[in-house]
Amino acid sequence: MGQSCRLKSWRLFENNHEEISKMSYLIIEKKDNGVWSCCLNRVDKLNALSLDFISEATQFFKTAKAAADQGVLRTLILSSASEKAFCVGADLKERKGMNDDEVVATLDKLKDLTCALENITAPTIAVIEGAAFGGGLELALCCDIRIVSPKAVMGLTETRLAIIPGAGGTQRLTKLVGPAKAKELIFRGLRFDGKQAALLGVANHCVDKAEEFATNLADEIVQGGPLALRAAKEAVDGGAHLATPEGLQVERKAYLKTLKSQDRMEGLRAFEEKREAKYEGK
Repeated sequence: MGQSCRLKSWRLFENNHEEISKMSYLIIEKKDNGVWSCCLNRVDKLNALSLDFISEATQFFKTAKAAADQGVLRTLILSSASEKAFCVGADLKERKGMNDDEVVATLDKLKDLTCALENITAPTIAVIEGAAFGGGLELALCCDIRIVSPKAVMGLTETRLAIIPGAGGTQRLTKLVGPAKAKELIFRGLRFDGKQAALLGVANHCVDKAEEFATNLADEIVQGGPLALRAAKEAVDGGAHLATPEGLQVERKAYLKTLKSQDRMEGLRAFEEKREAKYEGK
């Protein structure tokens, strides 16, 4: 993805937030259909998560959530401008100079980063075509869908540095693949490729043209009603680890948010008139 990402003509969010226009480590594109692309762009450091990088990305993800809540952002694609890496995790050179309190404070900032991404109410897609280790994979695990290349290499490798995943990896990986597989992957610090990621359930799809696949997928997703997409994400996330009766209550609450919407009536009219629906997120 890296080369095409660098060659594209990127456009910033048109309601030009000052903080977005000055970003150093992210390249943001907004398409007219509500698909946004966020390209990690600390290429010289393989997108290692420095404090400045964490701060900027957290800020953008919070802005993206606000845009999603308003129906402006309908699907977000998270990718990398580096051909070699999605994100290699923590900036270890920076981390080496920290005392214990500073390390703990950095973990708090990483938690804020991952939660800001996870809390975006629109569907999110991570594209991994290079390395994604430690915090890099933890970042991708916050997305709803992961598309990976067969050449991608990833893993939660922290035990090899005598630490453990500290940005939610122990929790999010376990929810994806189950405790037994998560324990083995983390205990051994295993690295696995794209095909293995798909077999494990870490990735939804392993394809040669991951960027193209993700773009087509995003364009397909946004054909649904924006309110419905947000409600569906809320229902799945809120009920995934509840017993069925409690999960059904979460689903009903989310469904009711769509019941009186203009989009629902537009969907019914479009179906009756055999035409494509024009949803406005209202």
